[in-house]
Amino acid sequence: MSTHRVVQVAAAGGPFEILEREVPQPGPGHVRIAVDACGICHSDVAFVDALLPGVRFPLVAGHEIAGRIEELGEGTHSGWQVGDRVAVGWFGGSCGHCTPCRQGDFIVCENLKVPGWAYDGGYAEKVVAPQDALARIPDALTATDAAPLACAGVTTYNGLRRSSARPGDLVAVLGIGGLGHLAVKYAAAMGFETVAIARGSGKADFAKQLGAHHYIDSTADTPVADALRSLGGAKVVLATAANSDAITATADGLSPRGELVVVGADADPLGIGPNQLLMSGRIIRGHPSGTAQDVQDTMAFSALHGIRPMVEILPLDQAAEAYRKMMSGAARFRMVLTTR
Repeated sequence: MSTHRVVQVAAAGGPFEILEREVPQPGPGHVRIAVDACGICHSDVAFVDALLPGVRFPLVAGHEIAGRIEELGEGTHSGWQVGDRVAVGWFGGSCGHCTPCRQGDFIVCENLKVPGWAYDGGYAEKVVAPQDALARIPDALTATDAAPLACAGVTTYNGLRRSSARPGDLVAVLGIGGLGHLAVKYAAAMGFETVAIARGSGKADFAKQLGAHHYIDSTADTPVADALRSLGGAKVVLATAANSDAITATADGLSPRGELVVVGADADPLGIGPNQLLMSGRIIRGHPSGTAQDVQDTMAFSALHGIRPMVEILPLDQAAEAYRKMMSGAARFRMVLTTR
């Protein structure tokens, strides 16, 4: 019997355990991927701690997967071959039959197949995924570059390109952590006048290194909204920080018809009143990640513009340490597990 290593959680909130499992066989329309790298996303907490419905244990988390196709299941499209380098992100496949899928809006599939939730994720040496989840990795990207782009990358890239902003518009990125550091790079590369917003004056130089034209310290005496208005008002604020109070503080800094795009998840409600939206025609929009094609577009754009995530790399058997570092906020900026 052929086996592979996985890092599993046996019960909600339990410790990570490394063990051997039988190598899974891909079913019809699926492929088995030899995992080279898997990013650790803060959203993994929702599965590890069973904060979402339908989470089953034992659980193997991980939805920022980069690797190579190792075996094709029956009926897999001929465009995929053994040895192809592929990534799988938050979008781990769709049902194809719910109303959003029938409308072609696959990322909001009512039965979305998120790795680590719908099936075993990438904290492992092997993973089986449906073919509609696969994004082709460009030659210019390493596996450790590609893995975080399958979630953190596509979420910010897609959030910006599907926003109402156009080149030359003032675009603000709230937070410059795991998602935000990529968002600032993307915003600058897309031709936006880019504002980075974060806590403390000490991050200003780093924000400029990422490509920001302006920096706003959210702890300064000048409120964030006033600082944005002094720059002319933001056409778009991409809120990557998982902090509802910080997100709320940006709303009055939007220009007329400005758009607040929320990608940072926080359980607390936003404190934004209707009158803040009505008179200026402002919009608040939640933005989910992106399909496999969106992931592929993100990787292609990143390769073209020399954009790479800032990562800290640890081997698979140090998954618990990597996860703790992510949870503590000490990661700079994405923890990535490797299998070799």
